[in-house]
Amino acid sequence: MQTTTTTHTLLTRNQVRGFWAAWAGWALDGMDSFIYALVLVPALTELLPRSGIALNPGNVGYYGGVLFALFLVGWGLSMIWGPVADRFGRVRTLMLTILCYSVFTFLGALATSVWQLAIFRLLAGVGIGGEWSMGGTFVAEEWPEDRRKMGAGYLHTGYYFGFFLAAIANYFVGARYGWRMMFAVGGIPVLLVGFIQYGVHESSRWKTRVVEAHRRPTLGEAFMTLFSPTYARRTLLNSAFLLVSIVGLWAGTVYEPTSVIQLALREGFAAPDAARLASYATMLLSTGTILGCVILPVLAERLGRRLTLGLYFIVMFFSIAVGFGWVFYFTTHALAWFLVCLFFLGIGGANFAMYTLWLPEQYSTECRASAFAFATSVGRFVGAGITFLVGAGVTYYQTIGTPVAFTSIAFLVGLLLLPFGVETKGRPLPD
Repeated sequence: MQTTTTTHTLLTRNQVRGFWAAWAGWALDGMDSFIYALVLVPALTELLPRSGIALNPGNVGYYGGVLFALFLVGWGLSMIWGPVADRFGRVRTLMLTILCYSVFTFLGALATSVWQLAIFRLLAGVGIGGEWSMGGTFVAEEWPEDRRKMGAGYLHTGYYFGFFLAAIANYFVGARYGWRMMFAVGGIPVLLVGFIQYGVHESSRWKTRVVEAHRRPTLGEAFMTLFSPTYARRTLLNSAFLLVSIVGLWAGTVYEPTSVIQLALREGFAAPDAARLASYATMLLSTGTILGCVILPVLAERLGRRLTLGLYFIVMFFSIAVGFGWVFYFTTHALAWFLVCLFFLGIGGANFAMYTLWLPEQYSTECRASAFAFATSVGRFVGAGITFLVGAGVTYYQTIGTPVAFTSIAFLVGLLLLPFGVETKGRPLPD
């Protein structure tokens, strides 16, 4: 009886170092993003009076939403990194994105007014949004063809591992030294820049196809290629798919801690225990997402990119609709069943890993980073508006559950659009 064994191309030192640099950057990216959610209330409690704004629950909620929306706007502006990377290189631009979000997260520790903190969060968002597209583009181009799909899934686990880092930092630093030290901890990623500078070399594919071939595009050329007859349709569709994912992510996960706390209090938990349960729930959700990221490349290779993303959209639809629209209103055992829904919401949230795998397969090297950065960023502007829309819904309905449940409709729209996407299963990365 003959047996077949699957062998994989061995990774070079630069491929290994480059992956861990991108993964660590994405993990610390996730940590920086989640730090704001953890320190929102204490930070605004101090800064609102200093800014001449009355301190009350309504203002904390309103200005917290403003700062979060500005963060999303900053993430939307991060599309500027794409043309920079297509002209000057992936590794150099990756370092700039990490430097950007590290410096401006650290400066949050020095804020003396809510408006200063708002500016720092906006600029940190510009860096945070760029790291994903730069790291994802580098891994797609540098890793061998038989391993880059799994590399995309592994890379995306970093962001959610960062949630654990933020929770650990909050336990050991935030609880003892306050919110300013949490932002100071957010400056740690700047140390990665030195490692990347001396330990990681540029993507060989970019050097071969762009530098050595003397095809280095201008910033405008790299960006406008996305809307050429070859790419315009897929660019618009990819941006729409990302918008669907963004609506579900920010609606479901942003309100997750508050929802868990409300359910715990309703079932008789003391306030400190309810807050602790919210932290555990976040870890549960992140665990589900990490699992979803690992299995996604396997499914994508067997079922195709569109069908796999459709399955993740279905999981997201039911997790949000059932969890927030039905289970949230159970009169008994609501918390336990809500946590089950959160785990599946975490698995579905791994749909973002599909874009790390799928987007690079649809564009040539000359505009790949621009496409990745644009598609993953432009929807954040709409996401910023939806943040306020969901908040208005919470005020109108006087409940979190129903308004968040409505956001699940976005995934039905995504399912209708998926058949028009480009299927790239079995195709090598374009030159």
